[in-house]
Amino acid sequence: MSKTERSTQVDPVAKGGETMLYRLGVTCSSFTRAYIPNPFIFAIILTGVTAAFALILTPTGPAQIVGLWYGGFWDLLNFAMQMTVILLFGYALASSPPVERGIDRIARVPKSATQAIVMITVLAVIFGALSWGLGLIIGAISARKISQNCLDRGIRVHYPLAAAAGFSGLIVFNCGLSASAPLLINTPDHFLVGDIGLVPLSQTILTGYNLLTLLAYLVIIPFVYAGMQPPENERQLVSRDPVPSDGTPDAGGNAKLDAAGNASLTRKGDATVAARLENSRILSWLVIIVGFGYIVWHFATNGFDLNLNLVNFTLLILGMAAHGTPIAYVRAVDDAIGACGQVVLQFPFYAGIMGIMSGSGLIAIFANGLVSISNDFTFPFFAMLSAAVVNLFVPSAGGQWAVQGPVLIQAAQDIGADIGQTVLAFGYGDQLTNGLQPMWMLPLLGVTRLRAGDILGYTAVMMLVALVIFGVGITLLPLVL
Repeated sequence: MSKTERSTQVDPVAKGGETMLYRLGVTCSSFTRAYIPNPFIFAIILTGVTAAFALILTPTGPAQIVGLWYGGFWDLLNFAMQMTVILLFGYALASSPPVERGIDRIARVPKSATQAIVMITVLAVIFGALSWGLGLIIGAISARKISQNCLDRGIRVHYPLAAAAGFSGLIVFNCGLSASAPLLINTPDHFLVGDIGLVPLSQTILTGYNLLTLLAYLVIIPFVYAGMQPPENERQLVSRDPVPSDGTPDAGGNAKLDAAGNASLTRKGDATVAARLENSRILSWLVIIVGFGYIVWHFATNGFDLNLNLVNFTLLILGMAAHGTPIAYVRAVDDAIGACGQVVLQFPFYAGIMGIMSGSGLIAIFANGLVSISNDFTFPFFAMLSAAVVNLFVPSAGGQWAVQGPVLIQAAQDIGADIGQTVLAFGYGDQLTNGLQPMWMLPLLGVTRLRAGDILGYTAVMMLVALVIFGVGITLLPLVL
């Protein structure tokens, strides 16, 4: 009996390929492959759509819209840097030798394609709950490594579906420790402090109903992806890793070469002072010890108080510890920069869209249109839907909160809704339509070498199930927990 035959026997979930989830996945995947362009093209098209809505629904003229677009273009530079850094440091940590060794060990565990898909999803969700950047990259790396390891053992994993499963952490990160809005309103001097003060995490991400919602997602979503597997003979398999041709350090520690063929990083065995400093674990551990000391002091004096800057700082220190030497961490950051490139390119365009929506009053129209038909019970659900719609145009939780947050807080206060629940409702909606918004898929696409259209169909189906999970979690669970 061949390896492939053995893997088919232990993979009964996918052998028929006629489940409703499978048919939905095939339909949506076929559509997105044909019609979803590169995410940068998507950003340009959305800019035009936003401008058209502003022209039709508000009194703003064409010249004003162009001015609002340019005026907003640079408004998110500070937040864009925070988001780039969390992705950069998360990528560097996820690609460190200890983490990669752990993923390599895990990759040998699945005995079937179903087990592989479930494992990739669980890894992405768990690490996504810790840090969205870490979850995104570990999800991407695990999708590739587990798919390759399974193929070596004769197990045929549908690679686009595995990559979609690796994106699962971005659909639940606002339930976890890197949730933008809960961290922002727990940061001193945040822009709404005069209206709501500081809102501790015990009223947002650490509430019982949020933790139960996160658990429900962790249990249900892996099997949603597993249910979308096509028959084995229709599965697209992972391609082999090409041999590096860019001077990446080899097993002997040889230096990476720049465009001119010069060594940009000293060799591991080099005895020069420069090389010894670059490979000095003492220098790294000086930073690591001081950094961990500050983190411990912060929590000892402030309790469990997280904000974006502290999350980024923690990822930096953990990454340096995982890589061991300064030059190893430099190499990891150099490799990670490529995953951030298109994010840096697109952030100003989405900031421009945000400028149009905020300056024209369009965002208030969208938000108020949904919340105006709600009461104190239904308000969280409609607030979630409004955030889901706006996220398609402003795919940045912090940037979106800056313009939509005041509208939702004012509405919540008028209705008498709970502020912490309102903030979570915003977060649930913001993360939900990441299943349709391709911008944050860019790092995963870089690692997996797929197109957005290859995976968006599967994430769209998953998003429909997540809508039910988050809807129940934000409306019914708070009544009983």
